[in-house]
Amino acid sequence: MSGASEFDVVIRNGQVVDGTGAGPVRADVGIRGERVAAVGEVRGDADRVIDAAGRIVTPGFVDIHTHLDAQLSWDPIASSSCWHGVTSVVLGNCGVTFAPCKPADRRYLAEMMESVEDIPADSIMSGLSWEWETYGEYLDAVAALPKGVNAGGMVGHCAVRYHAMGGRSLDEAPAGPADIGAMRALVADAMAGGALGFSTSRTMLHRVPDGRSVPGTHAAVGELFGLVDALAECGTGVFESVPKVGERDGPALDESAAEIQWMVDLSLVTGRPVTFGLTQTDFRPGLHTRILDVVEEGRKRGADIRPQTTARGVGILFGIVHRTPFDRSPSWKELRQLDLADKLARLRDPAWRRRLIDEGAVPVIDLTRVHVLPDGEPRYDQGSDQSLAAHAQRRGVSPVEAFIDLTLERDGRLLLNWPFLNQDFDAVETMLRNPAVVLGLADAGAHVGQIMDASQPTFFLSYWVRERGICSIGEGIRRLTSDTAELFGLEDRGVLRPGAFADINVIDVDGLRLHAPEYVHDFPGGAGRFVQRADGYDCTLVNGQVFMEAGEHTGRLAGQLLRA
Repeated sequence: MSGASEFDVVIRNGQVVDGTGAGPVRADVGIRGERVAAVGEVRGDADRVIDAAGRIVTPGFVDIHTHLDAQLSWDPIASSSCWHGVTSVVLGNCGVTFAPCKPADRRYLAEMMESVEDIPADSIMSGLSWEWETYGEYLDAVAALPKGVNAGGMVGHCAVRYHAMGGRSLDEAPAGPADIGAMRALVADAMAGGALGFSTSRTMLHRVPDGRSVPGTHAAVGELFGLVDALAECGTGVFESVPKVGERDGPALDESAAEIQWMVDLSLVTGRPVTFGLTQTDFRPGLHTRILDVVEEGRKRGADIRPQTTARGVGILFGIVHRTPFDRSPSWKELRQLDLADKLARLRDPAWRRRLIDEGAVPVIDLTRVHVLPDGEPRYDQGSDQSLAAHAQRRGVSPVEAFIDLTLERDGRLLLNWPFLNQDFDAVETMLRNPAVVLGLADAGAHVGQIMDASQPTFFLSYWVRERGICSIGEGIRRLTSDTAELFGLEDRGVLRPGAFADINVIDVDGLRLHAPEYVHDFPGGAGRFVQRADGYDCTLVNGQVFMEAGEHTGRLAGQLLRA
């Protein structure tokens, strides 16, 4: 701060939505250093004045479910999160982390992350410094990184188990008492080093490259109680899980209820908050409501258990820019190796077109469930009339021909969206209206060639709050700020009041618009990924410094490490 001005920054004329659930209040915000100094009528002068007339002024958004553990090393602005008002992120979800890690195991953990979260292992290996073994040392490395957002992390069960048990960590046999003791010591050490909690994966969907389930998938409940006891002993930290729910036919509801019940008991025994992923799926009707019933019963008994869900369908993106629904056939596989111009040339070539149509006649997924995103602002609430199959029927051609024609008509920009979770927006609304449910699962930094859900804050505000009106703007901002920050014990984040950290958004709510996802090649080694930008964010401040302005990075990197 210069000696001549009372404040570093003053945001004037805005409507302050403070993150507590309260509605907008006309107020100025004065900032000194990294903290909010005043909210109300601010008369002092400032080195910089931001005019927020016609805008809301909110706390920065806190995203509790990311996989930016590696990406922050080469992408200090944490894109795409930075374009959607996010100022604080939680790393280390789903049990997969890069620490604790013995030097000989680095490649294995990188390949596990690629297998589970679709983050290229070669990018991870070249992009990380790997100057750590313990999780606390990993956090020290994150603290030293120049970064635009605040970041903290949970220690992952996969790395803990592999460090303690080696190859035996992938066996289905239970860990012995000595194994559990060694793992507990690693978790306790991570908590002492500032970890925000402990995460695990129990879903059969998460696999290591050789096809086996990731370490911890088959862990006995007693093992998990023993490890979370390390959190109870230090009196801090969250337990996060990808639960084993709905994965078998027949008794799926009863087994899923039992899976949630032991997590209720874990919270009651340890006193620690528990959070887990919850989504609706058409393949298990009623599963999400049964789980919510168990959560409600547990919360009535005093359990601090919070399911987290997304604000829209979790969808695989298809397009000629990367993957298509027809890629198992030889000609479509060959097409993937070309640059965009050559791909489009092949689509226009009559002989190639015939080959592609013939080989794509039997797609590997149901194209009545694969939606054609509009050319421009994407819509994620589409019905079957916007499926690729429906477009093909209206055109009088096969789905693969419709895909080729639409791709050419849009000069390669065509994207399809295949929502495989949260397909039913009525079910999504039910979950979002449930007071126990917290916003999460945006998976920023993960599944980089498959999904793009890091835009969740913008979609939630523009669709559910502005368009659908399921809650007030005050409540909507609370869900993105203090609700997530409080779950992870992030003091003075997620609220806009004197003394809080000056993580702030200035937002044109009426101007919030999502851009179409784009596929870019900006990871180490030229690896590709989907990104998504937005309009409506005038500026985003992190720890008192203007980080993003009109969608562009200002060059300032004031992010801090978030320790428990």
